[in-house]
Formats: sequence, C-alpha cells, structure tokens
Amino acid sequence: MKICYEPIGVMHCELDSAEQAPRFYNISDVKGTIEIFKPFVEGLDSIEEYEHIVVLFHFHLSKGYALRQTSPAGKLKGVFSLCSPMRPNGIGMSILRLIRVEPPFLFVNHVDMVDGTPILDIKPYKPLAESQS
Repeated sequence: MKICYEPIGVMHCELDSAEQAPRFYNISDVKGTIEIFKPFVEGLDSIEEYEHIVVLFHFHLSKGYALRQTSPAGKLKGVFSLCSPMRPNGIGMSILRLIRVEPPFLFVNHVDMVDGTPILDIKPYKPLAESQS
C-alpha cells in the first residue's frame, strides 16, 4: 500500500539546520510563521479560537532511520519511544502556541523545526480536561 501526502504549507523561522533546532517544542522559545498554501487557506476558519495547535510535519532533512536509537539521556530505546527525526515515515508533531492568525499565515511560538519544513496537517489542541467538558 502506498500513502502519499501533499503539504498544506511550510514553516518559516530563523532555524537553518537541524542542529539549531530545539529537541522538543516544550523547551523552545523560537517564534515562526506557518504559511498555508492557497488551496488550503479556507481551512483556517475559526483556528484563532485555540491557544495552541497540533502541527504534523515531515522531517524533510532526515536521512534514513534506525529502529533502536540512543536517547538524549544515553539509553538505547526503540524509535517509537523517542521523538527522533530518524523515523520510518519521517512524520513529526509539535504543539505550538498560536500567537495570531493573518491568513494565509499563522504566527506561532515553541517552534522545534527548521525553516522550509513541509507542514502536513494542523489540528486544534484540546487538552484532556477541555475535551471532556
């Protein structure tokens, strides 16, 4: 089975290389702008209602993967227990703070991806407590 994705947008930020990018969104204070491509701009309707968004993206600079990798703490672990960019499908996820919306642009904080990263999807972030009320 073959699965193909079309990027809906691209990240613009100050980070030029993977070495510059924070390891996780929850320790990042990097600001950036997500540009949504014209055919998908209508999908931004009402996104400003959320303080945070879930951004799925493609690790476009990652080359290959290993099923067991060394964690930041130096322990050998399975790739599915890590947030490594070296994954079988190269899909990343970040929860970003939504600063403001000016279609086709989303201004965000806590960026942990590099400039030019293809954006695959955006979803509203709904914490468990909020989703049960």
